[in-house]
Amino acid sequence: MTSYERPKQIIGYCLEPLDLDEDAPATRETVSRLVHVIRTLQLAIGPTGPVAVDFSKMPTLVINEAAHGDGV
Repeated sequence: MTSYERPKQIIGYCLEPLDLDEDAPATRETVSRLVHVIRTLQLAIGPTGPVAVDFSKMPTLVINEAAHGDGV
């Protein structure tokens, strides 16, 4: 069970399966935007909110790619 507290840890965990090129401009911009979103949410939650994310306690989410226009 791994707990993630920092935005880049959370983002790294989520993007890892995509095997993105970390040096690509699009990847850097995506990570930058996600860091901003996560930090904004963490500030909005305040000190009483959760400070870490434990993905092992979250239910699995299955996305139907065909329903979301994957071009198939």
